[in-house]
Amino acid sequence: MLGIDPGLGVTGFSILESKKNQVRLAAYGTIKPNSKDTLPKRLNYLFEEVNKILDKFSPDVIVVEDAFYSKNVKSAMILGQARGSIILSAAQADIPVFEFAPRKVKMSVCGNGAASKEQVAYMVTKILKLKEPPKPLDISDSMAVGLCYINQARFL
Repeated sequence: MLGIDPGLGVTGFSILESKKNQVRLAAYGTIKPNSKDTLPKRLNYLFEEVNKILDKFSPDVIVVEDAFYSKNVKSAMILGQARGSIILSAAQADIPVFEFAPRKVKMSVCGNGAASKEQVAYMVTKILKLKEPPKPLDISDSMAVGLCYINQARFL
């Protein structure tokens, strides 16, 4: 599966494979559109890079962190547009998309819906038996989204 922590500045992604209660991290990274480009160019870049990841790894599902509701409406709208680019990429590839709220992801991985990004990174590192937390935190957030899907999959 492809786990994604969407953002217009930095989008974290991870490829997790799950078989018989075993989870393996296959790949991870970030997508960073040029901050000097126009919004349409940045959204297109995000769309094209997600397409490349889909072509390379052929995930069965895509799991995206849902937008959180902040006081900054403009930031929330831009995040929504970034999520839209990712979801459109999945739709064109005919790959199902699952979305989880940030609090649900944190609760699933840390047992605390208000966990910090650092706590999420620590737990992801332990669960996936990594030598050190991946950086930046957008990557560990994408891993947490994928782990949340695995934890919830038996109920879906």
